[in-house]
Parts: sequence; C-alpha cells; structure tokens
Amino acid sequence: MHAVGVHRYLPIEHPESLLDLQLPEPAPRPRDLRVRVCAVAVNPVDVKVRAPKPRVENPPRILGWDAAGIVESVGADVAVFRPGDQVYYAGSIARPGSNAEVHLVDERLAAPMPRSLGFADAAALPLTSLTAWEGLFERLGVDPEGRDAGSTVLVLGGAGGVGSMVVQLAKAAGLRVVATASREESRAWARSLGADIVVDHHAPLRPQLEAAGIQHVELIFNTQSTEAWWDTMADVVAPRGRIVGIVEAKAPLDLGKLMSKSATFAWELMFTRSLYETADMAAQRAILTRVAAWVDEGRVRTTRREHFGRISAVSLRAAHARIESGRAVGKLVLEGWG
Repeated sequence: MHAVGVHRYLPIEHPESLLDLQLPEPAPRPRDLRVRVCAVAVNPVDVKVRAPKPRVENPPRILGWDAAGIVESVGADVAVFRPGDQVYYAGSIARPGSNAEVHLVDERLAAPMPRSLGFADAAALPLTSLTAWEGLFERLGVDPEGRDAGSTVLVLGGAGGVGSMVVQLAKAAGLRVVATASREESRAWARSLGADIVVDHHAPLRPQLEAAGIQHVELIFNTQSTEAWWDTMADVVAPRGRIVGIVEAKAPLDLGKLMSKSATFAWELMFTRSLYETADMAAQRAILTRVAAWVDEGRVRTTRREHFGRISAVSLRAAHARIESGRAVGKLVLEGWG
C-alpha cells in the first residue's frame, strides 16, 4: 500500500521531512476495522509529532489522526460495522496514523460518516469534534440539550480547527459565544460559525469584554497557549466558573490564582480514552455519531477550509507548512491518492 511517513524528524522545508512509502497492508486485530482511506485532515498534533528531534524511525512512522473512508474488512470481534460502511474517525496516537491507503482503527473509535458530506468534508471533523465535545460537554459540564442556554463561553482561538467546532457546538447548546480572532479572515470565519462577539486576542481582553457589557464569563475553552493566557483567564473567569485547556503547559501554572473564585481548571486530551483503553472508549463512537446527526440536521457544518489536493508527501508537507505558519483557518484536508 501507499503511505506517507517519517524516517527522520526534519524541518518541514526539508524534502525528506515526509516521504512517500510502499508498505505491507496491515492485518486487523479482533476489534479493528480495516479501512480504505479516502480523505485525511492535518492537525497541529501532526506538526508537533513531526517536529525536529534526534531520532530515526525504522520502520517509518505514519502520522495522521483524522480520516474518512470505506470499511474493507473487520476483525473477528467487530459487532457494529461491516464491509462497505463509510466511516470517519480520529483513531489512536499510540498506533500508526491514517496517512496510508489502508488503515486499522478500533471500532469503538469510529462512527458512520454524516450522510450529507463527502469524504473530504467528513475527514475535517473527527479530532476537533471529539476535542470540542469532550471539552465542552464533559470537562466544562455544559448540557448539550440546552439546559445551560444563555451562559457565556469564551473561546480562545475561535477560528482554529478545535475553536471552529467549539463555537458551533456551544451555539447548538444555546450558549452565548465570545470568540477571539485577530485577522479579518479569521474574524469573519468565527462569525460565520455563529460567534456572537469576536474580540482581538492581540489586544487586552478585559477592556474588550467590558465594552461588550461582559464583566466575567462562566466558561472558558482555551485552544491556545495555557501559560500565556493563564493570568487573563484567572481575571475574567466568573466566580465558580470553569476553564478547560488543550495545550500542554511548558511552565508551572499558579492554580492559586483560581482559589478566591473557587474556579475549576481541567485538561482535555481526546486521545486519553484510546491511550488508556478506558472502559468508556466507545463513548467516542457515540460522540461522532451524535456529531454526524447534528451535521445532517444542519445544526453544525464541516470546518473544512482548505483542500490540499491528493494525499502525497508533497501535499502533506504543504499542509504541515500551512499549520506551522500560524495562519490556518478551520481545517486542512487532502483526498485521494497519487
């Protein structure tokens, strides 16, 4: 099978940072789906894993944690899917990624694609939808059925991949959404997804919130640097408010800043369930099934923003470079092989 992978961890400008490969097709485990990959998306985690480091992979490492494709065969213990099903998923970071023509994924992590989307638009959704759903509804405790309608959520990085889904899911749950974005392109994108208020993350946040009549926010979903935003989040979060972060801190966090407000901070990593094979691992299939239904009902839409052509080392290097530029809006996808 054709695949794109890493032998050496090199700057993305290097022609060998990602390589076209020919590899044996994998054999499924008992609970695996063997998927013919039709489209993939690229996320910041791909860039983070591929970042230069003094290590050589042999066999090569395959990246990619967003895919949509067709089930070709199933493992002996698979109960939910059958050959011919169209599925989408993010998979597990502990296993080879989806930048391969044939990919294995545990059935508990995959779900039927939205019926209203093609493969490229579906591939844009899984990782960010899972992160947004788990962070918003599980970590922050928002009710997806609307019982928290009217509460305010501040989305730091509202035009990025995860932020684009947080904005939509929050609106679907009836929240008032304040999103940060700086460039006119990203501000327009956040508004198009339903953000009620868009503020500039390059300017002090409190004056902008106060100008909009907001003293404190009950909920904060931070998709950007945790330590860079820490003091601001502690300042603007409401008493007994809740904060969730998805970016690993590179410096210690002063949790004492939250104590006087009895505020809560939680981490969200959508790979936790698959890394530890938790008892509720199948919750990710349920989440993606719910997201697909909301897409088909018109409550949320794909966040695919840029299409980088067919899946190859050249096109994936271009997509990685785009993410590294810090100017990507929404999601980047690739579709087909060769």
